[in-house]
Amino acid sequence: MKKMPTGEANQKNYLEQDICIHIFTVSSAMVGVCLTVIGLIRVVVTLGKADTLADDCLAVDALLFLTSCLLSYWALRSRGLRRMHRLERIADGIFIFAMIGMVAICALITYSIAIPNR
Repeated sequence: MKKMPTGEANQKNYLEQDICIHIFTVSSAMVGVCLTVIGLIRVVVTLGKADTLADDCLAVDALLFLTSCLLSYWALRSRGLRRMHRLERIADGIFIFAMIGMVAICALITYSIAIPNR
């Protein structure tokens, strides 16, 4: 394995921490977005305009974002570089999966509102 000069290693470590910080902040914000949309969907369902499974899917999505947030926080707190990389990759994968889920849920919400159940 090629050994990096000290300055290069520090810069790479800084970039890894920067990615973890971004995953942490965006994931925590997305948990709030999911919870807000769940509340809005409940209002729409209560008014009787649409019925959808999107709120249940959003609850699962919020848990995925929370998991990503906690893993990125754990990566930031870990002392070992190898553990930080592993946790960051897992957090990143879960975050991407949750974002894809969010897009699918948005399509479900749009479909449910556009074509209400009769």
